[in-house]
Amino acid sequence: MFYYLCGKLALLKNDLAVIDVGGVGYKLTISGTTYEAMPANRSVKDPPTIKLFTYLAVREDGMELFGFATETELATFKLLITVSGVGPKAAMAILSHLTPEKFALAVCTDDKKTISKANGIGPKTAARVILELKDKLMKEAGGADAFASVASPLSGTPVAKSGKLAEATDALMVLGYSRAEAMAAMKDMDIANMELEEIIRLSLKRLM
Repeated sequence: MFYYLCGKLALLKNDLAVIDVGGVGYKLTISGTTYEAMPANRSVKDPPTIKLFTYLAVREDGMELFGFATETELATFKLLITVSGVGPKAAMAILSHLTPEKFALAVCTDDKKTISKANGIGPKTAARVILELKDKLMKEAGGADAFASVASPLSGTPVAKSGKLAEATDALMVLGYSRAEAMAAMKDMDIANMELEEIIRLSLKRLM
């Protein structure tokens, strides 16, 4: 129904934002990640103009509009709610604890401990998130053999599936990008001398 809303930031709290669009105040549930991305200048007299990407959840007892500072965070939210037993509330809890980049990294490295630190997310739920999302990732990539060797954009040397390049590719595919897009985004990077999270962050900047 709504792709994004752009207007004056009328109200901001830890878990919600109200955007004034043409005199209509839209209440959006937000994550901690989006809250941290809001402008530092929040003057009541001259409120900043912001843009939030949206997701409308429709339930029997009503509707709830969710807002996200980036399309990447929205894509991660949509991915999370496909996991059995993970609804919008749990997805927002995870995104309040982890940025999309850190979440993708946790999934691709089987780090259920990090995911389970989110409010209300136990080890079993974290394990299920990893299991279901990694499975989807591998299917999109054409199976586990697709990661057995990945051509390095720097030297053409095959990289083992446990290497940083393959793990970064996994993480970007979790966020909805194709393997070709991920590889193109990492072209010319000094992979050997970069941290995995830095590779993912820079790749997302290029892709966006």
